[in-house]
Amino acid sequence: MTDTTQRNRTENPEGEKGAPDVQPRRPSVTKRGGGDPASRGRTTIADGVVEKIAGLAARDVLGVHAMGSGLSRTFGAVRDRVPGGAKSVTRGVKAEVGEVQTALDLEIVVDYGVSITDVAGAVRENVISAVERMTGLEVVEVNIAVSDVKLPEEEEEEESETRLQ
Repeated sequence: MTDTTQRNRTENPEGEKGAPDVQPRRPSVTKRGGGDPASRGRTTIADGVVEKIAGLAARDVLGVHAMGSGLSRTFGAVRDRVPGGAKSVTRGVKAEVGEVQTALDLEIVVDYGVSITDVAGAVRENVISAVERMTGLEVVEVNIAVSDVKLPEEEEEEESETRLQ
C-alpha cells in the first residue's frame, strides 16, 4: 500500500487520526412490488365512460338545446317514453379512446339566436376540461357538428304534439 492510501484510511475528513471514515452498513431491504402503489397495474377507460362525461359537459353549456341528429333524437324520444328506458346521455357523442389520449365527435342542436361559434367554443372548452379532469386522458380534438337550430316556434309545436298523445 502506498503512504497516501494508508493515510486516507486512518484519517477522518478533518485530517485527524482516528477511526477510518467508513459508512455504517445498512441491512439490504427488498421492497415488494416496487414503486408507488398507485402506479402498479393499468387502468383502462371505456369509450362509453368518456362519451357520458362529454355528453353531460356539452349539455351544461348555455345555448345547447339537444344532442344528436334529428333521427337519433326521434328514436331517443320514443325510447324515453318506454317504461324502464333511460335517457341516453351519450346521444350525439362518439369517442375514440386510446391508452393516454382521446378524440371526440359531438353533434349538437343550438338554440336560435345564439352565436354558434361561441357555443361551439364553450362546448369544446367544457368537454375538454371535464374529460381531462375526470379521466386523466389528453383530449387531442373535439369535433363539433351543428346539425340543427331550435326555433322558438318549434317548441310550441312539440309541446302540443306531446299533449295530444
